[in-house]
Amino acid sequence: MSTLNNIPEQIASHLLRIQAVALRPQQPFTWTSGIKSPIYCDNRLTMSYPEVRELIADSFAALIREQYPETEVIAGTATAGIPHAAWVAQKLNLPMAYVRDKAKGHGKENQIEGRISAGQKVMVIEDLISTGGSSIKAAQAVAQAGAQPLAVLAIFSYQLDKATQAFAEAGVKLQSLSNYTALMEVALREGTIQEEEMELLRSWRQDPASFGK
Repeated sequence: MSTLNNIPEQIASHLLRIQAVALRPQQPFTWTSGIKSPIYCDNRLTMSYPEVRELIADSFAALIREQYPETEVIAGTATAGIPHAAWVAQKLNLPMAYVRDKAKGHGKENQIEGRISAGQKVMVIEDLISTGGSSIKAAQAVAQAGAQPLAVLAIFSYQLDKATQAFAEAGVKLQSLSNYTALMEVALREGTIQEEEMELLRSWRQDPASFGK
């Protein structure tokens, strides 16, 4: 029996509680890309809450044991995925590495730090999936090293169609512990948002480029 049934809601509730996620349907945030968004997620804050980071690490470990038992290496994405990858690798007693967004410009010019050998089956750990570009690049770097990226596992996904399409086109599997749908449901239930704001939140996920215009 799966131990992951209630995890999306549990993690969403914790992210709201520690303010790792903020919802502002009426006063949207502006992302670096220029997109107006009713949500802003900073999962780095989870590092500061032992019970939250422990739940996340336990959930990642359970998911890997249940669905990817062949995993041989845990690889975090730089920088926010690194601590979570380390905690998961420790729980599973597996080697850990991390993947830079690009190769260093000096020394050995590594893009992967730690050891990933050709043929090894690698799980990539990410903190957040928005459009998916950086996570896909990390998986591709693993593949270029001659290893096999089994999937990208993330703490949270905005569930944007652009990301879903990008992962499909790249042939990279994606799973997240929690997601935008679960967050909206928890936020409504806990009173963080009101029923009339739900439509705004739904409309953003369906068409982020037009939101707030």
